Amino acid sequence: MTEKKIKIKIVAVLLAGGQSRRMGGGDKCLQKLANKALLSHVINRIRPQVDCMIINANGDPKRFSEFGLEVVPDVVSGQLGPLAGILTGLDWVSSRAPNIEWIVSIPTDAPFLPSDLVKRLFLAAEIAAGKNCFDLDQTQFPSNGDIAACVASLGRRHPVIGLWPVASRMEMRRKLLEDDIRKIDIFTEKMKLGVAEFDPINGTSDPFLNINSPNDLVEAERILKQEFF
Repeated sequence: MTEKKIKIKIVAVLLAGGQSRRMGGGDKCLQKLANKALLSHVINRIRPQVDCMIINANGDPKRFSEFGLEVVPDVVSGQLGPLAGILTGLDWVSSRAPNIEWIVSIPTDAPFLPSDLVKRLFLAAEIAAGKNCFDLDQTQFPSNGDIAACVASLGRRHPVIGLWPVASRMEMRRKLLEDDIRKIDIFTEKMKLGVAEFDPINGTSDPFLNINSPNDLVEAERILKQEFF
């Protein structure tokens, strides 16, 4: 049976707005893993899966100039967390790429993202929608804003790694600013949420390991060696 090809156009929003207290402050995504910035690992993993990428970060954008991507600051003030970064991506797509209906949110401290991440998020959204949304020649999967998807591994969900319809942006802004909702899990409570479950790397390591401390960098080095040897 021929594998179904998905032609959905999508923008990846690389979330680099965390304050990185456990790493001593600064931009965690610029920490080195195998002599490359964590952000470089993330970009290399995601670039083949999407049509466009932007970096969501506040402050001087020049510190990301080597990566050649547009840097977009939060559209709301106050360092309100990843939901603010996701909203920023939704607003950017609405104004700059109105033909695109979906974004994928990606943390910039997770260097082992699977090569089929985006595809499987869409398939999880399709299951949540309860219908076959991906015809072979289809280039859009319309949504009225009530469908989303996230990933899971080793029995744990990772809501920051998610698929979001641009149609949800007004409700997200309202929840964030008027209801003071900061947690992604609370925002998605009333949505049809698909969950894409991923196997561990080599049976043991989390493919969504995020680097929060120097010890996590040591663990990431170990996993990187597992992947290639």
